[in-house]
Amino acid sequence: MAMMEYLPIMLFLFLAMLVGGLPVILARIVAIHRPTKAKIAPFECGFPAQGSMRVPFDVRYYLVALLFILFDLETAFLFPWAVSLSETQWYGFFVMMAFLLILTIGFVFEWRHGALDWK
Repeated sequence: MAMMEYLPIMLFLFLAMLVGGLPVILARIVAIHRPTKAKIAPFECGFPAQGSMRVPFDVRYYLVALLFILFDLETAFLFPWAVSLSETQWYGFFVMMAFLLILTIGFVFEWRHGALDWK
């Protein structure tokens, strides 16, 4: 009986692998493969690549990306909070205000230390 409860999940996983893998396998079997030097050359925006592909990124790029993820998650937490505010009432309100205060302090700290400046 317990294994029958997992049948829909197993069926879903099987179908997901079938839908994801079958086109790849069929393309490999059916497609004609004639690679040429022009076909396998790296391309960027319609122009041939110039210089090395191993150009290091500036650390500030990663910092801005991490800050974006942090504040994007902040907004993701605001939606369920707004929906459940009628149930959590004042406790939920003050907990979210504390959360937003901590994030705001972190944002102001990063801003003042120039983490968001592109020089």
